[in-house]
Amino acid sequence: MENIIKAAVERGASDIHIKAGDVFRARIGGVLKALTKQRLTAEQTRAIALDLIPNEEDRKRIDQIRDYDCSWGSPGIGRFRVNILRQRSSFMLVLRAIPFDVPTLERLDLPLALARIAEAESGLVLIVGGAGSGRTSTVAALIHHINTNQTRHVVTIEDPIEFLHRDVKSSVTQREVGMDTENVETGLRTAMRQDPDVIVLGDLPDLPTLRGALRATDMGRLVISTMTAPDAAHAVDRLMGLYPAADQPAARVRLVESLTAVIAQKLIPRATSEGLVVVVEVLRGTAEVRAALHDPDVSGPLTDLLAAGREEVGTQTFDQHLVDLVEAKVVRPEVARTVARDPSAFSEGS
Repeated sequence: MENIIKAAVERGASDIHIKAGDVFRARIGGVLKALTKQRLTAEQTRAIALDLIPNEEDRKRIDQIRDYDCSWGSPGIGRFRVNILRQRSSFMLVLRAIPFDVPTLERLDLPLALARIAEAESGLVLIVGGAGSGRTSTVAALIHHINTNQTRHVVTIEDPIEFLHRDVKSSVTQREVGMDTENVETGLRTAMRQDPDVIVLGDLPDLPTLRGALRATDMGRLVISTMTAPDAAHAVDRLMGLYPAADQPAARVRLVESLTAVIAQKLIPRATSEGLVVVVEVLRGTAEVRAALHDPDVSGPLTDLLAAGREEVGTQTFDQHLVDLVEAKVVRPEVARTVARDPSAFSEGS
């Protein structure tokens, strides 16, 4: 198994699929490819799951597991986020490769505005996108920027821990749900007793956690979290959906006033090689943007504000970034059209 995983990593795999009744598969350059010819049995897949579960108590209850997340690493191979699930009563595992080297904003080709966002004293920063959009890497790059440029205490609450940060100028305390703290809500509550400057949450899964995050911003902390949403406006709407309908108007005001930035991103194919490039929308909590977000039907005006603020405050729309990538011949016009809000801006001759 380890030899197969190592070979996949050497070919640039982002994800590895291990399923009873199927061959090993890996996602390489965005395409799922078979790695082996021999199909795995249910017993073999169960044995692999046992090898990857780090907790002895969880190994004892493996036959009761339906969905399980953990991390796994092996010297000379790499680190992985592991999801163990059941399908057709047998086990399947999906391993997401985590590079040993923590990514930087520069290496990910992220906008310069993200450095200023990472240096904010307080407020809520959301990194949003769909599954596989690179949100985890962006969060790691923000932590790395803080860690190498500022003297702050960063507390992360992760499920599971992915990138490992060594202390540089900052002190980075990483806590794993289920191992170091009971759950995200508890980890967030106790983090406030740990003299944090920055709190990083893997997600905002429920209303108590969201309320805790907003309390932390009220107390002058910077809170960085991720969520699934296509863009900034939808991210705010989805958080509002956690509140009862009667509480939403007042909650929207509080959330919007706490919002420092929303970074929305997508990964799309590069033009000249295998691999993906990130396309980013950046919202910053300016007075004009906050005024627009107070209205739940603001997608048009909000897009105009983000486009207009590019030079002065570093905001940008997806389409502005796509234009840059097409002009630099990093992305083909036909690919840009498939994800652009205004496909007509990307003609064949672009």
